[in-house]
Amino acid sequence: MLKAADSDKIIKRAEMVEINLSQADADQLIAMRKLSANDDECEYPGMGGSLCLPLVSEDKRENFFLDINRGKIELKKGKNQNRAKQVVVLVRLDFGGTPHRNPDGSEIGCPHLHLYREGFADKWAFPAPADKFSDLSNLWKTLE
Repeated sequence: MLKAADSDKIIKRAEMVEINLSQADADQLIAMRKLSANDDECEYPGMGGSLCLPLVSEDKRENFFLDINRGKIELKKGKNQNRAKQVVVLVRLDFGGTPHRNPDGSEIGCPHLHLYREGFADKWAFPAPADKFSDLSNLWKTLE
């Protein structure tokens, strides 16, 4: 299993090397069913903790990571994100935090959902759909 610290290093290096996907490729990766890449058992991270889980597509051609991060001080703060190509954030749910400012200057409250957008990566956020994220206090349900 990849350690969260190693995952953070990979992401920081990726900030120097930007990987651009077409919107069609990103949409295909987002829609792809993802399975655990191993049978390792792990515990949901505690306060200030993080976890990076390797995932794989059903056909084993694509590798992904599921990152789970918890706030250090604010109990309800966290982030769940799915990455492809090691560094490309496809989808990220931010909850319990501050609002997000989009490239056009609009402000989106928390919780919000970042979806990959060609040319902008994960810099755009949208209000988290209430029908999909109905109980953010239930961290397991939110992750599912």
